[in-house]
Amino acid sequence: MFPACVSGTTSDVPAPAVSPSAADVASDEAAARGVTGRVAWRFLLVGGLAFVVDVSCYNLARQLLETGPLTSKTLAFVVSATFAFVGNRLWVFDQRRSRQLATAYTLFFLVNLGGLAVNLVPLAVTSHALGWTSPIAENLSGNLVGVALATLFRFWGYERWVFPRETDAGAEDRARTVGA
Repeated sequence: MFPACVSGTTSDVPAPAVSPSAADVASDEAAARGVTGRVAWRFLLVGGLAFVVDVSCYNLARQLLETGPLTSKTLAFVVSATFAFVGNRLWVFDQRRSRQLATAYTLFFLVNLGGLAVNLVPLAVTSHALGWTSPIAENLSGNLVGVALATLFRFWGYERWVFPRETDAGAEDRARTVGA
């Protein structure tokens, strides 16, 4: 390659070799995805509180109302999802209010319906396919395995559709306008 002064362009000059640290690369990747430590920790805290609401409502419905395991989980889901929406909208993703409240609430519940389906699979397998209907078996499958899997799904869905970064929401809005 020729130096910049000979060829007249700076594109022929190779950039100095700088090796970024693993932390810099991970930080850049996290920033590119919009996942920050602040958002993740707040999400886990709100989710933990919503989990307490969910488990409490499930057991109240199951033991006091004597509803079936799937009905109890569905009732608990509605109450805890409403609690989680408020916490996520006002605190976790407080910097990402690019959507109208009704739109965000609708998308939130659609993502949570997917989360409910993910959550119900281990409970259905345990109580219906295997016949394990003890409170311990139902709580382990529905409130431990199911909730863990559903949490991963919901975080991805919230990041993707409900509370997207401003650039993502703006691109979607522009695409809708162009297509209309």
